[in-house]
Amino acid sequence: MGPQGMPCPGHCRHCDFHLPLVCSVYVKVKSVAEQPAALLRRSAGEQRCTVETWSPVQPSEAWRILTNPPADGLKMPVPGFLPCLLVFVLGPVWDLLMPASCHPQHSTCRLASKTALCNGCQLSAVPKDLPGNIEELQLSNNHIRIFQNSCLSSYPVLRVLRCANSLLDTIEPDVFLGSCHIESLNLAENNLHAGYQQTGQALRTLSQLRTLDLSANGLTEDMVSVLLDNMTSLESLSLSRNILLRLDEATFHDLHQLRELNLERNLLFEIDGAFGNLLKLQRLNLAYNGLPCLVNFQLTRLVELNASNNMIEWFISNQDVEETFDLETLDLSNNNLLFFPFLPTRSRIQTLLLSNNRMSFYEHLADNTSPNWTTSVQFFNLMGNMTNVTAKLWDETLHGGISTLNLLDLTGNQVGYLPQGFLNKMPSLSRLKLRTNCLESLEISPEELPTSLYELDVSNNRLTELQANLSSLRELSNLTHLNLSLNDLQSLPPRLFSNLPSLSTVDLSYNSVGICSAGDSFAPGLSDCAVWRNMASLRQLYLAGCNLRHLPPSAFERTSITHLDLSNNPEIRIGQGALTDLSRTLQHLGLGRTGLQDFDFTPFRHLKYLNFSSNSITRLPQSLLSLDLTLLDLRDNRLTTIPSQQASTLAQTVRTLFLGGNPFNCCQLEWYRTLEEAKTVNIEDQVDVTCLHFTHGRHRVQLLRGLVCGDGSVELSWFYIVLLLSACLSLVGIAVIFMLTFRPRLLPKAIKKKCWRPTSY
Repeated sequence: MGPQGMPCPGHCRHCDFHLPLVCSVYVKVKSVAEQPAALLRRSAGEQRCTVETWSPVQPSEAWRILTNPPADGLKMPVPGFLPCLLVFVLGPVWDLLMPASCHPQHSTCRLASKTALCNGCQLSAVPKDLPGNIEELQLSNNHIRIFQNSCLSSYPVLRVLRCANSLLDTIEPDVFLGSCHIESLNLAENNLHAGYQQTGQALRTLSQLRTLDLSANGLTEDMVSVLLDNMTSLESLSLSRNILLRLDEATFHDLHQLRELNLERNLLFEIDGAFGNLLKLQRLNLAYNGLPCLVNFQLTRLVELNASNNMIEWFISNQDVEETFDLETLDLSNNNLLFFPFLPTRSRIQTLLLSNNRMSFYEHLADNTSPNWTTSVQFFNLMGNMTNVTAKLWDETLHGGISTLNLLDLTGNQVGYLPQGFLNKMPSLSRLKLRTNCLESLEISPEELPTSLYELDVSNNRLTELQANLSSLRELSNLTHLNLSLNDLQSLPPRLFSNLPSLSTVDLSYNSVGICSAGDSFAPGLSDCAVWRNMASLRQLYLAGCNLRHLPPSAFERTSITHLDLSNNPEIRIGQGALTDLSRTLQHLGLGRTGLQDFDFTPFRHLKYLNFSSNSITRLPQSLLSLDLTLLDLRDNRLTTIPSQQASTLAQTVRTLFLGGNPFNCCQLEWYRTLEEAKTVNIEDQVDVTCLHFTHGRHRVQLLRGLVCGDGSVELSWFYIVLLLSACLSLVGIAVIFMLTFRPRLLPKAIKKKCWRPTSY
């Protein structure tokens, strides 16, 4: 045994044998290498194993010691020579036979300032040879099953400890006594459910702990109560991905300083009164649980609540609370909400996320109810003395305080209309998302929309027409993004968009709305086309799939569009000069599936992104090669090859290229080699680029190597020659068989005598 009771290298604590002699000399050889004169003056009995000399000596070092005696003439004692010689000869063999666990464990950690990075080092215990002044120790992704007492005593100033995903199941009670300054502790993805009682005792000694992560440890609510007992200093706690089912007022009763709590991805279905003692709680995450409702909400200090991806049908706040709620963000998306949430009367809410529910407005049912229907609903709490809540089902005024809303997301609901004056209660609203609902009509006017509105998305609804008061549209001076795609719009005021002074992005894709010519611009009432002239603010216009048949001249006069998408209009005819007004500003142009065979791109010197897919072109337009493109999409055309000169030009300008779905010729792939050798072009869909060979079928160009190809006409001629020879040989064979069978007398007598003579048996 060495100092402090540590085992020598020759003593394997996992084995049943001892090698004391080898241990003594094994270490002394290294010591002689470090301090030869001093060590040689010691007697053999004074030489001992020390902690600093555990590393095994290398054979080359041993040979140097044996062959180079000390300069002062001292001789190595004879009793020590033989063991040293044994070490030199048997040392490498011993290292191979001895298990790695028998050697003392040396850490392979990296040090950065006062941080020790030991993640993924296959450690089975906390290393003890690190500097004592480290403040952060990272031990994640190891195999440390237990934190033994005093394993952290060498690091008294430790403040951050991370040991996630390390198979940890037990923390002994006195582990943190020598590291009581820890403020952040990450124990996620371990097995702390196995030794939770001892772990709870250990955690109670951390009086300065601020942040604790116990995610994914298989914990139940009873275990959590033990682990969190008397942890009054905790400010941030994560219990996500455990198996919590029910929470009550006793679960977090000591966490008076808690500000952030993460409970996502558990199995919670009841949280009655669990957060009543958390008076400083500001952020609460309840996402991905099984909560059926949130009723009597009264956490006034809460700033952010995420209750998405549950089964919530009702959200009702306590209307009797006169104090202003600090709530700013409420996420109730992906639930089963039937009604707009009953928000606090006084709140500072700015973001309300209600997407993917079953919510609608029911004011139209108020006068159509059956005598057997009830028009109100009453909530009772049978387990406590909480105030009962009664609400009228069709009363659309019970929205609470929504005057501070900036973002309202109602995407993916069943909203068929918006109640009268509903949006005007939100004077600060800047973004309204109503995508994928059941809206059938919409009026764009300051009487219906707040003048603060910046973005309006009503795509994928059932809109057939738009109404607008053109005289007051300029009051919507903040509206810049308008998405009307995927509706069934057929009529609208023709100058609707040109009267919105700040409009920069419009998406009308997949509607039946055309582009007005100069004569149709001032038509009264509704029209089936829209005017895009004289719109100085417009930058992005998407008209894909609008059944456009004609693009009139000067359609975009005095308009500085940079993004224009005309894709999926297979019958479009682009008039001469229709896009000329955009030649100095256009950067993105979509002409996919427009049926265009040859388009003059010469004027568009600033074009960077071009979609020319699905147009059945058999060759590249020559004018396209004059562009300095960054992206070019040529998918699903009829290109069989690209001339070498054109390929060289593309290699110099294009950075991203799409070529899939073209019937390239496998014997004319010089263009591919040109692009491949240039190493400046990224063929994004390279796995989909295939070619056809006359006899070998279809191949992926990327994998094609060594296919024998010649001149196409020569190869075809040889094919016909071989086919003709095969037919001739077949006819000759048939004739010979016929003659042998039915006309044997016609054969020469010499052949008969030689080949048909009888054979004796």
